[in-house]
Amino acid sequence: MIQKNISHYSKLFTEYTELRIQENRDLGIVMVNGDIVKNAKAAVSGVSARVYKDGVWGFSSNSDFSDETVKQVIKSAVDNALFLNSKEKRKAGGLPMANAVSENDFSTKKHKKSQKDLIEFIKEVDIHIVKKYPKLFSRTIALSCLDMEKSLVTSCGSLSYSMIPRAILYITLSVEKNKEPVELSDVYGGFGEFEDNFSDPNFLFKKIDAQYEHLLKKKEGVYPKAGIKDCILDAELSGILAHEAIGHTVEADGVLGGSIAGEYLNQKIASPLINLVDFANTALGKLCPVPVFIDDEGTKARDAVIIENGILKSFLHNKETAKHFNMELTGNARAFQFSDEPIIRMRNTAILPGKDKLEEMISSIDDGYYLIRPSNGQADSTSEFMFGVTLGYEIKNGKLGKALRDMTISGIAFDVLKTVDMISNDMVWEVAGFCGKKQWIPVGFGGPAIKCKVNIGGK
Repeated sequence: MIQKNISHYSKLFTEYTELRIQENRDLGIVMVNGDIVKNAKAAVSGVSARVYKDGVWGFSSNSDFSDETVKQVIKSAVDNALFLNSKEKRKAGGLPMANAVSENDFSTKKHKKSQKDLIEFIKEVDIHIVKKYPKLFSRTIALSCLDMEKSLVTSCGSLSYSMIPRAILYITLSVEKNKEPVELSDVYGGFGEFEDNFSDPNFLFKKIDAQYEHLLKKKEGVYPKAGIKDCILDAELSGILAHEAIGHTVEADGVLGGSIAGEYLNQKIASPLINLVDFANTALGKLCPVPVFIDDEGTKARDAVIIENGILKSFLHNKETAKHFNMELTGNARAFQFSDEPIIRMRNTAILPGKDKLEEMISSIDDGYYLIRPSNGQADSTSEFMFGVTLGYEIKNGKLGKALRDMTISGIAFDVLKTVDMISNDMVWEVAGFCGKKQWIPVGFGGPAIKCKVNIGGK
């Protein structure tokens, strides 16, 4: 645990300063075919200070956070900022002043399990899988838990403490087809500590049954026909599209670097059915997978409406870019570890639900595909993307047909969103998202299913 209130250090500030003490606690256990191949627990903690002077930043960090070290870190950050300012002489003036106070501790209230207890839980899940599905070629169960605990104080008067936990169970099952493995992965858990997500392994069994049934259908699956097709992208795919292909193009540092979104502000870039939001902490009355209440610059996090009725409305900002574009602060400056400087990052990015039922969307397609689960993916500053798809089905005459083998989809996200003509009325979050922009950090993405036209990669 770290100090919750570090406001007493503010008396050491002489310039615009952000002081952050942080500890990340990681736990990882991996079982492959009944054998534990990883059992690790680690914590990374320390203090950092960031000082701004007329357009330049000075940064310093240390893994020790004693009072004397905190003083040294602040002094080093000030010295760095003053030195850089003497060389750069940007004369950019000050930053937007915004202060907020927040304390959000989501530590479990339940009795904490030991590492041995977690291994026993995984073994119970593995025993169920072995007994019920004896013909599996292989099985992997991986538990990943991350607690991010931060205390922040700024010279603007912001004061924040947060403990944001996440516990994820990854299960990968595979069978053989013509002596080649066919596999399917799924994730379970999400926001909260292990005890809040996994009270009883029996609660997982029906979900694992469904995963196995999809796997058997995929084993007998077919490859799709290449070309532009009518498709339904389920929540995980619409979410990764929103994050990778749209969200990154509207991060304001990327806009300054030449992202295509810079040309489209206040212009129509999508179907009028599309409303896309980067949620701060709560969406549709429920806590998001990665709630951010105050960002790592001390700005109160607020929802950023990226697309409204098909119109590009805003970018995602830190204090510098909000000043540059003369826009409101959104609270999107985030850092993963104490030694990382905050950069513009998404929080929980999703298209808003529509009014259609998934069954109606499927029945509206004569020849197309229902795509459910993505694997890896990439996109660039033009919004061009390519995503892997590990689970999907044909749609023939308005009904689901054969399962699909692993495949890819690609396109220009802004063009794809212009073809959307139906959006489902539900909202599902991907609970295990990570983003790798310069530094890894947890993110949430998801949404409804969307019906659109997408370029399908064939065999």
